[in-house]
Amino acid sequence: MDNSRHFGFLLKDISRLTTLNFAREAGEFKLTMAQCKVLIHLERHEGASQARLAYLTDTDPMALVRILDRMEKDGWIERRPDPSDRRARQLYLTKAASPVIDEVWRIADRARAASLAGLSAADRAQLVTLLGRVHQNLYALVGNAEAVTDKRQSAAPVKKSATPRKSSVSKKKAS
Repeated sequence: MDNSRHFGFLLKDISRLTTLNFAREAGEFKLTMAQCKVLIHLERHEGASQARLAYLTDTDPMALVRILDRMEKDGWIERRPDPSDRRARQLYLTKAASPVIDEVWRIADRARAASLAGLSAADRAQLVTLLGRVHQNLYALVGNAEAVTDKRQSAAPVKKSATPRKSSVSKKKAS
């Protein structure tokens, strides 16, 4: 059997387990995984809009607003007007976020070391190199998926039905 057939499943499961391992390493740390993702993505993409950050963190935009409200209240981020779009706000980290981000990276380092235990330095380097190539391939194929998705969402009107539809799962259970 060709093991590559399970490639997507393996990557998804590794992602799920990596998240659980990070949470385990975090222990008593009082941040949620969503907050950690926001901080790290903002570190890499300061000035991003809320919509862009929602996409980058794979977070529901409404849930992200609540996360950002809390982080702004804690003094970790600030929202600034976007000079090119008066409706949009750009997100920036504050100096108060720096020690929090340092702690997130310490936790991530511990979690990564635990997940890569038993791999030599050469194996780790090769793994990252190979995954980088896969990432490049996928980015070349769907890297602009965000723009395509945004166009579809803005172009397609939302139709509201007078009667709610049952999901296919509930139909299967009923039969």
